[in-house]
Parts: sequence; C-alpha cells; structure tokens
Amino acid sequence: MKIYIINIMKTIIVNYAELYYLKISFQSLPDKYSGKFVQLSHNDNEYLVFAPKEFAKYHSNILEHFSKEMNLVGNYDTQNKRYDILEPEWYILGGGKFEIDRIKKELKLYDDSMAYGRFNDKGLKERLQNTEEFYGYTILIE
Repeated sequence: MKIYIINIMKTIIVNYAELYYLKISFQSLPDKYSGKFVQLSHNDNEYLVFAPKEFAKYHSNILEHFSKEMNLVGNYDTQNKRYDILEPEWYILGGGKFEIDRIKKELKLYDDSMAYGRFNDKGLKERLQNTEEFYGYTILIE
C-alpha cells in the first residue's frame, strides 16, 4: 500500500487598496486600480500582498508595511533597496505589478521586482481563482 502526502498550499490575499483609498485618502474604492505586489511563503501558506501605486512606490515599502502589520522582524539593506523579513520560514518569492478591474472581474499580473525578481507564476492562476477575493475573475499573467 502506498501512502501519498499532498502538500496543499493555502493562498492568502492581502490587499491594501481599501486601507489606502477608504481610510488614508478618504475616497471610494475605484472600479479600476493598479500597483505592485509581493509574493511570499510561510510554512504551508502563500501570501500575495497587493498595494495601490499611490500607497507603495517600491516593493520594499509593501514588505515593510506587511512586516509591521504582522509583527515580523525585518530591516532594509545598507542601500535601502530591499526590505528583508528576518523571521524563520518566511521567504520572499518575488514581485510584480498588477491591474484590477472590479467591473470586468479581471486581474492582470505582469513584470517583476527590481529588488526581489519575478513572482512565481507556476499554478498561480488556478490558486488565485480559488480564493474568495478573486473567485470568478479572469486572471491574466504576462
């Protein structure tokens, strides 16, 4: 008898759009917005952290905010180009840019991060379509 162990990674979406638009800039959430995102892993969880371009100029800014929110220890490198999480089992997989169209229910992921490299897109489309946030969305990965 063979026993198979299947490791199913849970995809967790963190989107700072509501924080930025509703609480910081006191606007309504736009139907279309764009920005940058970072992909991380921790144990059996994958995190995709999205931030509107007005909220975070660099991918490192996203990681810094996320780290503080999660009470994780981290710091910038000597050139202030990378923010690294210094906690065990946290890995930065990469980053990119995104566009969200809430009316068309479309998410586009593309490009890469100069500090962290390109995000890992293997199986990402299917994992995103199975999240509550992007269920029913068309996912485009370039």
